[in-house]
Amino acid sequence: MSANATLALFDELRRGDRVELVHEVKVGLKRWTTTTVGTVVRTERRRHSLHFRRSGDDKVFSDLIVLQRDDGELTTVTLDEYSQLRRLAPPVSHLAAP
Repeated sequence: MSANATLALFDELRRGDRVELVHEVKVGLKRWTTTTVGTVVRTERRRHSLHFRRSGDDKVFSDLIVLQRDDGELTTVTLDEYSQLRRLAPPVSHLAAP
């Protein structure tokens, strides 16, 4: 999935959508790929100022998704150009009446 397709899907996400996000984690020189699955709690475009000596009118934003994982844990994931976002079918409840 391209970065543009990921951002288009990000714009369509609503609370309760179930998604899978494959992203790369980098720590120092090490890199690995991880997958996060959960239900969308909310999406945000958050402004930050993590960059050194930027002009005051040079705004920097990150797109992020707050997810509730299957075990109830809340987690926040930030999209970048390497993220692969995919919408999943809602889980089938085994408690549903026939």
